[in-house]
Amino acid sequence: MSLDQKDIELIERLIYKNADDIAVSIARSFERLEERIDATESRLYTRMADLEDRVEGCRQDLADQLSEVRAEIRESQRIRELVEVE
Repeated sequence: MSLDQKDIELIERLIYKNADDIAVSIARSFERLEERIDATESRLYTRMADLEDRVEGCRQDLADQLSEVRAEIRESQRIRELVEVE
């Protein structure tokens, strides 16, 4: 069963008639996709900022602990020098 010229013309008319609806539908889909991408990007930047804050907090804690260890080592060296002098 082959298509007649009339059938082809009807199909073409149907496609042209729905072309605007299809274009609008595709445009809306792209808009929703763009909104999702923007929301995801925003969440990623927020999480990265939280991670940076945590890393900075850990770095500061480690720096404080290292300072305490250095102070203890210096104190023990002073005590050792005092004991050796006596």
